[in-house]
Amino acid sequence: MIFGYARVSTNAQDLATQIGQLEAAGCERILHDKLSGLNTQRPQLKKLLEAVGRGDTVIIPATDRLSRDTADLLTIARDLKAAGVGLRSIAEPIIDTTSDLANVVLAVLGLAAKLEHKRLREWTAAGRAKAKADGVKFGPKPKLTLHQQREAISRRDIDGESPASIGRSFNVSRQTISRLAK
Repeated sequence: MIFGYARVSTNAQDLATQIGQLEAAGCERILHDKLSGLNTQRPQLKKLLEAVGRGDTVIIPATDRLSRDTADLLTIARDLKAAGVGLRSIAEPIIDTTSDLANVVLAVLGLAAKLEHKRLREWTAAGRAKAKADGVKFGPKPKLTLHQQREAISRRDIDGESPASIGRSFNVSRQTISRLAK
């Protein structure tokens, strides 16, 4: 059987073009979701993956309709292949696991997923570095203001008051007071 899968991100978007493409490609049954491609919990996609069996083919209008995340796309493609189900993309003819090049296609998708993950780590690191340079502080917000910290340190180190007693007066734990730098 030839299945089709279409997806748009919002209810305001129209599935008609994708469904028309899938019908023209010979799909006998078409399932579709109106959810973000980043959402891996798409009910109709799940239904599709449960319905397909050995010898079936899944046709998609484009790979980004199946998933926006390359690693997720690779996982879906591998799961389909393991179940004996082919995957074809109308927009990207190279994505065709029904051909003799199926292993090459999956290897390319795997490489793309690794590169995407590396690029994401680089972007995240660059964003964190810029935020730090702009003065953004990471981690939990301090429980005590600078003034309270100085007062607590003075009471602990100069007056000899116990961290537990100081902590109670500021409504924080004794460990918070003990960790304050001199």
